[in-house]
Amino acid sequence: MSSARDARRTAVAEEQWRTRRSAVDTSLRTSAVWTAVRDLAERQQAALGRTLRVLDLGGGTGGLAVPLAELGHDVVVVDTSPDALASLSRRSGERGVADRVHAVQGDAESLASLTGVVGEEPFDLVCCHGTLEVVDDPRSTLAALAAVLAPGGHLSLVSAQRLAVVLARALAGQFAQAHEALTSVDGRWGAHDPLPRRFDADQLAAMVEQSGLTVDQVHGVRLFSDLVPSAFVDSEADRAALLQLEQAAASHPQFGFLGQLGTTVHVLAHRAPR
Repeated sequence: MSSARDARRTAVAEEQWRTRRSAVDTSLRTSAVWTAVRDLAERQQAALGRTLRVLDLGGGTGGLAVPLAELGHDVVVVDTSPDALASLSRRSGERGVADRVHAVQGDAESLASLTGVVGEEPFDLVCCHGTLEVVDDPRSTLAALAAVLAPGGHLSLVSAQRLAVVLARALAGQFAQAHEALTSVDGRWGAHDPLPRRFDADQLAAMVEQSGLTVDQVHGVRLFSDLVPSAFVDSEADRAALLQLEQAAASHPQFGFLGQLGTTVHVLAHRAPR
């Protein structure tokens, strides 16, 4: 999985054209996902009457894990990169949550053998953000995640989506690459595409269902924020309005197809209670 992880990190170069055009910062780009995860965690905590046990596969430096720990949850981050985990440890220490964030070097294939490190209890919430598109076997990864999820527990899955890169390649003038991404089985734009695969929303939801979980929500993320010129997002009010538009478009009952244009797709699912 390490070579696949390297590919994921290299993938940043693929969308440099977007970064040059947009002033939308990272917090806005990820805020829709964070809001959904935070609200889900709050509902679970209220239902269980306690803080949650969370697994973050591929959680890297703790962009999701540390905020969850700040809410009182106990978070295990499993990642293949020792450098990322070292940064995670520093970050959690600086934020005063080191006792609630546990760094484990490993991958999905090794989850079953990590019980001595991460504990025997299953997880109330499992997060897998930006990882499924780079693992060697996405279906096995989903099965491994479902296996460590407690009855009634929830999965938050974020992965790269096909149509966004079709649009990106076309707007960059790479029409052959756009066509390849549109028609290829794995959603790649060519042999030099740094991502091993991208998913369609329906395809990803079906894979989650096949792992034994029930899909609750499927939303596109970053429909517009990667395309907006910087001149149009130069104030907090502009950023808030753009985020509101993103959320409304992704969840609109009549225009759900707009979610397919999101750079990523966010799937929320749960395991049946006992």
